[in-house]
Amino acid sequence: MGYVQQARDNHVKKKVEEALRSKMKQKALKECDLYTSKYAECASGKLFSVVWKCRKQAKELNDCLHQYTNDSVLEEMKKEYVLHTEEKQSA
Repeated sequence: MGYVQQARDNHVKKKVEEALRSKMKQKALKECDLYTSKYAECASGKLFSVVWKCRKQAKELNDCLHQYTNDSVLEEMKKEYVLHTEEKQSA
C-alpha cells in the first residue's frame, strides 16, 4: 500500500483529529502521573533554578509523555476511529 493510499485511509476531519489529540494527551498525562508528580515536587518553590535542578525529572517526564503522544500513536488512533466508524455504518 502506497503512502497516498495510507493517508486517504486514515483521513479524518479536523475536529475529529483534535478530539483524538486531546484524548491522546489525557491518556499520556494519566499514564505519566508518577513522573508529573516527581517533576512538580522538584519544581516546588523554585523559579529559574528549576531548569537545571529538575533536569532529570523533566527528561523522565518528557520521555514518558513522548511514548503516548507521537505521530504513530495518533495514526493508530485514527485507524481505530475509521474502523469503528465503518463498522457503525455497515451495521
